[in-house]
Amino acid sequence: MKKNNLYTLLGLSFILVIVGCGNSEQNQSAAAAPPPPAIPVTQLEQKTVTGYQEYPTNIEGIVNSDVRAKTSGYIQDVLVDEGQKVRKGQVLFRLETQSLSQDAGAAKARINVAQVEVDKLIPLVEKNIISAVQLETAKANLAQAKANYSSVSANIGYATIKSPVDGFVGQINFREGALISPSDAQPLTTVSDISKVYAFFSLNETEYLDFLQNAEGKNVKEKIANFPPVNLILANGNTYEEQGKIETSSGQINQNTGTVSFRAVFNNPNQLVTNGNSGKIQVPTIYEDALVVPQEATYEQQGNVTVFKLGEDNKVTTSIIKVKATIHNLYVVESGVDVEEKIIVSGVGKLRPGMVINPQDKPFEEAIKPIEPLFRN
Repeated sequence: MKKNNLYTLLGLSFILVIVGCGNSEQNQSAAAAPPPPAIPVTQLEQKTVTGYQEYPTNIEGIVNSDVRAKTSGYIQDVLVDEGQKVRKGQVLFRLETQSLSQDAGAAKARINVAQVEVDKLIPLVEKNIISAVQLETAKANLAQAKANYSSVSANIGYATIKSPVDGFVGQINFREGALISPSDAQPLTTVSDISKVYAFFSLNETEYLDFLQNAEGKNVKEKIANFPPVNLILANGNTYEEQGKIETSSGQINQNTGTVSFRAVFNNPNQLVTNGNSGKIQVPTIYEDALVVPQEATYEQQGNVTVFKLGEDNKVTTSIIKVKATIHNLYVVESGVDVEEKIIVSGVGKLRPGMVINPQDKPFEEAIKPIEPLFRN
């Protein structure tokens, strides 16, 4: 009987040891399991954002008037300098007029001779001594002499070359002593009114059709009038301080280039831009109440842009989004996520579908801020 009790006690002890070992292993396994990772998430919101398309442009003053000689001669005086502001009618150049003055004197003398001839013939005709035809011939010679004198006098006036418009003097192509004529290929200079400037740019056929479909208005004129202001990016990369307005469009596709020309006008009160400047026109596209996600919250695979969404029980799921536009660090989303959903903001490279996370809420405005570079050039 005692031996049976002893065997029983030994058996119970053995069972307790085995159970104790099992519980210990379970406790160790439970202690070894890591907690879910803390991952930032944000509640999606709608936001009005503006994207820009950039197009090369060249700049011209609203008036560019070539200054040319109306008569041949040698330049005697250049009375302005390049870049100088001038008024309409201001004298810019004077030509040498000595030879023209001599021609004028000779023409004046021929008038006097012709006048004497007419005066001599009038009484002879009245007395029927000579034919009236001789008098008419003399009068014609007088008229011709007067016309020649007027022509020479006009050339003397043309020797004083004036500005045709208010504006700024461009490059002066001829200096004192140069022989010039009306047939010269180059003008003496160009005077430009740059109180406002034109910026010319072109859209290809697809962009032009998008413009027509998206701009408000019944026709092209109304669509242009309703189009928002455009920006000018200067050659040094800075944005010009004045915004411009698209004024006109050719409305026809150039068969050689496949583009449609547009013209924007910019105020230029400080004359910071002038003829020949280049740059880029920024044409805005406004997306009102659009659903946007930061690019950092996405990854691309086989051409698809994907986000991680926060699902039930803090499990993550994936969703392919359709991108309508890219604006700075944001994607404008057409489909794939809803405004009621939360998405993972960062660290998407470490996630897998079905993974449980510890979501850390992050304000939407903070989540869509661009990341500042650690190093700057």
